[in-house]
Amino acid sequence: MATLSVKPGQWFTVPDWHTSSHLISADAEHRRSASHQVRQEARTLRNETSNQAKWDEHDNRTRLAERIRSVNRWKETLDKCLADVDAEIDALAKVKEAAERALQAKNLPLEVAIECLTLRESRSAINMVRDPVEEELHKEVKLIDKAKRELQQKASKAFEQLCLLQEVRQQLSSDHQCKMEALELDRMCLSLSVNSPNISFKVNPTRVPNRSTTVDEWEQNSQSNKQRAEAEMKTSAELREATVLAIAQTNNELEAQRVATEFALRKRIRDLEKAYDELQWQEQNTLEEIADMEDEIRCLEEELRRKMQDLKVAHTRLETRAYRPRADLCRDQVQYGLTDEVHQLEGAIRALRQKLAESQDSLDALYRQLHRIRTDLGCKTNSLVLDNKCMDTRRKLLVPSERFLPEAETFPRATTRTLPVRTNGQQELVQERATGCIP
Repeated sequence: MATLSVKPGQWFTVPDWHTSSHLISADAEHRRSASHQVRQEARTLRNETSNQAKWDEHDNRTRLAERIRSVNRWKETLDKCLADVDAEIDALAKVKEAAERALQAKNLPLEVAIECLTLRESRSAINMVRDPVEEELHKEVKLIDKAKRELQQKASKAFEQLCLLQEVRQQLSSDHQCKMEALELDRMCLSLSVNSPNISFKVNPTRVPNRSTTVDEWEQNSQSNKQRAEAEMKTSAELREATVLAIAQTNNELEAQRVATEFALRKRIRDLEKAYDELQWQEQNTLEEIADMEDEIRCLEEELRRKMQDLKVAHTRLETRAYRPRADLCRDQVQYGLTDEVHQLEGAIRALRQKLAESQDSLDALYRQLHRIRTDLGCKTNSLVLDNKCMDTRRKLLVPSERFLPEAETFPRATTRTLPVRTNGQQELVQERATGCIP
């Protein structure tokens, strides 16, 4: 018998069918209601964002216009400040040149005194003293040099102030240039609109650029530049007045000081001649003592060589007797006598060497002293020549310079004496020590 096959799967009831239809209708109503709500909210959002964007753009255009006016005011302020700084730089440069010309004009009255001081600076060793001549020359120089120093100081300050003004001008110029660029960029931004051809999306446009400043810092920077420029211009004006006053206050008299200086110079020449004669006498006595000491050193060296030979004999005897055989190797009177002789010779050699060293030191000291005497003789000769040249140079104060002819040098220089010849390394040692000695 045939059977009816049943289709596999889930079977629903009629109520389930009605329930499903009801749910679909209800969901459709809900979705339509939600969509209507979203449309209403979207329309509201569009209106709000459109109004907000228009007002934001309007506010920013207003801010840009105000910013342009603010930057432009500072630019005009900087323009005026730059013009004032340029005028002050020109005025100060002219005063500085006037101070330099006045300083140059003071050179002629100082030539003679400075030449004398320069000549006397060629003195050497102990003769480089601040003697009455030096003091009088410095007094003579100070009468005019005070004005020169003041003018030099004013000229230096004017130069430094010019550098500061140039630095201020550079800062003002840089700030002015920045203002010009900022104005150009802000005006370009003010001209932009949605119809502009060069607008586009940018990467992270809301980032804070590096080294950006606040409005207060921006204004404080420009205000600081302006205040510094005004302060430097005020300082420059005061310096100009002081410099003009210093230029007008340069007048000196030197006649009384000239007489005092030449009197001290003549007295110093007489003292140098007297000291020169004394050193010549000391040189002769020292040479004689050196000859005597060298003779004594030769005797000590000869005696030391004899003692060394005697010590060699005693050492040889002791060493030879040390090879005696067996019981004959005894400490007899000969052994004790030779030992005492060795000790005596060694003590004598030590004493001779010590005395020889003392003699050598004494001789070296004599050579150093001789070198010092001869060096001092040369220094005093040089000082006499220089002081006589100073006297001749000072004649320029009394006669026209083109008629002045210096006199020939008449003071005899110290003659060079030849020291007694030393042998071998001793001569080199003495010469080295004498050359390296410091008086």
